Amino acid sequence: MYERYYVGGFWGPRKETALECARRAELFFHMLARCDPTFLQWFRGGRGAPRTLPGHPVGSGVQEWEQLFLRGMFRTDIGEEVIEEFGFREYVWNAKKERTRIEFHCGGYSPGGINSCLLRPPEEGSVRERLLRAPVLAEVLTCMATAWDPDYAMATSGEMVDLVKKRKWEVRVGWLTYLSRRLGKVPPLPAPVHIEPVGELGWLLVLSPEAMTASNPEHVAFTARVRELLDRAGLIERPELSDE
Repeated sequence: MYERYYVGGFWGPRKETALECARRAELFFHMLARCDPTFLQWFRGGRGAPRTLPGHPVGSGVQEWEQLFLRGMFRTDIGEEVIEEFGFREYVWNAKKERTRIEFHCGGYSPGGINSCLLRPPEEGSVRERLLRAPVLAEVLTCMATAWDPDYAMATSGEMVDLVKKRKWEVRVGWLTYLSRRLGKVPPLPAPVHIEPVGELGWLLVLSPEAMTASNPEHVAFTARVRELLDRAGLIERPELSDE
């Protein structure tokens, strides 16, 4: 069964300017470049991009990202007035084929809103196989947690989330899961779960050194068991938010 793996970080309302979000983006891409050679250069859409390239090259500097976020402000359908409390959105990719795509929604502070950083690996190919390994995903999650300070983040497949979740609005648990210290204290978890701190921000939980798949009933059952233990410790439940 084909599974839609992704790395996603989510956090609640946090009012930040385009410049503050750009500083986070600069740190994120600086750290991400160390995770894989394909993460060195990113591109955006728009007219006039060179035909030999996947799009317009995007630098990792603060000034360029500030302008990208300002360009990506939410606006009303009528009059195109800026909706400041909705924050900023932007997305970039790194190749024409076997592309990794990164999507941002940041700086939003509307009540019940959600901010996010999503990294979607290629749908197939050798790059996908290289990225979907626990050590690489742990590095990517660490970059995401350090730069964006989400409430939680995970590397998993959408299929696994659908099988394990019990509420529409809850902290998601996956093959690898990051939990902010703001959520509470991580309880003892069964082997082979490996827990390590991410600076002073939170903890990274690696459920298995091998890939966890939704097509394997044992993987699903184990992920559900870890989710239940975290739920008992008060780390899973959260208030209802807008669609992620």
